[in-house]
Amino acid sequence: MPPHRHAQGQPPVRPAALRRIARRLLTLVAAVAVGAGMFAVPAHAAPSPEEIEAALDKQWEQIEPTIESHHKVQEQLKVNRKKAADLQKKIEPLALQSELALGRVGDLASRYYKSGPSQELSALLTTTKPGTLATQLTILDRLAAEQRREVEAVLVVRRKYDAEKQKLDTLIAAEVKQEKELAAKKKQINAEIKRLQAAMPKTTVKVNGCPTINGVVSSAARTAIATACAQVGDPYVWGATGPNSFDCSGLTQFAYKAAGISLTHFTGAQWNEGKAIPRSEARPGDLVFFFSDLHHVGLYLGNDMMVHAPRTGKPVQVTSINYMPVAGFRRP
Repeated sequence: MPPHRHAQGQPPVRPAALRRIARRLLTLVAAVAVGAGMFAVPAHAAPSPEEIEAALDKQWEQIEPTIESHHKVQEQLKVNRKKAADLQKKIEPLALQSELALGRVGDLASRYYKSGPSQELSALLTTTKPGTLATQLTILDRLAAEQRREVEAVLVVRRKYDAEKQKLDTLIAAEVKQEKELAAKKKQINAEIKRLQAAMPKTTVKVNGCPTINGVVSSAARTAIATACAQVGDPYVWGATGPNSFDCSGLTQFAYKAAGISLTHFTGAQWNEGKAIPRSEARPGDLVFFFSDLHHVGLYLGNDMMVHAPRTGKPVQVTSINYMPVAGFRRP
């Protein structure tokens, strides 16, 4: 209806009312538009590959110490089980010696019981000169005392070994329990690894081989470097020591084993098995350790570079040592 005309009996529409109606129409249109997706708020941008890699590195720092703790307990079990087996070998002849000594004492007691002291004294009187009777009785008493001392000595030693073995058995029982507890975490670790792998960027990673390294002093270091570099591209698998997959301490153990040097499959032990080297004197072939609890290790190549097994999802590769906190260097 034109503004100047309106139905009879109806009041004219004022401008303020027109403005209110217009606002309501605009609100209704906007709501319809939002429902149709015309004014939808953009979704939060997906994290970049670099952001995902940084997050994975941070989470891996929490997983790897558990893996290395598992290695530590396994190595301790090997050592203590060998000690227990060695003690058992020592205890067995002691037990036989003790039984024989006790048997000899039993025979002596049996003879006295059957023949009686008077018959034994009669035998001494008829087979010895009167002047040597006191000497013979002293010898007889001394023989009995010697039997007692022999048995007591054997029992003392046997008790000592029994006590040591009991300590070892207790220790091994505690470590077996700890190993079971750690093994129970294996599923949790593997589940976390799968989760991390699922979150990794699906991109192709080009892994470069080791650079040319000059001035490697020892033949053992040359062999270890050549062996470790030959594994570049092999997958990281926790607990693996080769030949086709590795974790960090497994790679360094494998590399130096080829050079005839035995290292324990545990970063803490490898730290103690090498000679401390200042960073200023580090040279290719040295082991470089990271973090305050030494839960990661690589093989130093010089010029702040190393070859190492980083973590699940990252194969054996050459990289800078400066992306993690360096704890120190050791020379096997």
